[in-house]
Amino acid sequence: MKVAVVGKYVELRDAYLSVKESLIHAGAYFDTEVEILWVHSESLNHDNFASELRGVHAIVVPGGFGERGIEGKILAARYARENNIPYLGLCLGMQVMVVEALRTALGTDAVNSTEFDSETPYPVISLLSEQRGIDEKGGTMRLGAYPCHLVAGSKAHAAYGVDEVRERHRHRYEFNNAFRDQLEDFGLVASGTSPDGSLVEVCEIRDHAFMVGTQFHPEFRSRSDRPHPLFRELLNAAKRGEAAQLAGVASA
Repeated sequence: MKVAVVGKYVELRDAYLSVKESLIHAGAYFDTEVEILWVHSESLNHDNFASELRGVHAIVVPGGFGERGIEGKILAARYARENNIPYLGLCLGMQVMVVEALRTALGTDAVNSTEFDSETPYPVISLLSEQRGIDEKGGTMRLGAYPCHLVAGSKAHAAYGVDEVRERHRHRYEFNNAFRDQLEDFGLVASGTSPDGSLVEVCEIRDHAFMVGTQFHPEFRSRSDRPHPLFRELLNAAKRGEAAQLAGVASA
């Protein structure tokens, strides 16, 4: 099974060691060898992203900071959404998934995160109101474990099999609730929130094989004998897609 990891640090593989190991854990659970295709997000553009990602069974977009390579990650999310390819977005990987969805919904590339465009008229990812105007940002990240309530009937809830989880965070920018209704109309739904409902922790694309993004880092909790539920279900969806593809070839 071929899984594309689309990141900006792929030349330094240890930067994604936890992601790599999580995929291996999930592959072992299904007795499946996972071939990781390391894709540098800076190398993806509108002319080549479809050809570069064609043939993969799943896509993971991991976390990161800074503007470099962001448009390539957004294109990876677009490819997964449009082609029903299982996708798992981790922190920044969730945020680019949200940016891509709203860009498509509104028909404009002006949609962005304020981390990358402070003047965007559609700040679908932004700082919390209490963080704005702070210059010394070292202490403003959301760090450590936070509770997350999962919405019944969602793919995230089905993966975990429980109503609430605690996962580790390391980020500053958040999903902007001002765009939540527009995104839900488009098909991107909040499937996990803080217990009071104010922060979106997990989102997913409705009517997709498996397209889930998390503000937190599930890769930190995967173990060889206990693959993380989201990585497990990513590969489970990929296996179903692979089987359907093979069946289609056999019947052709």
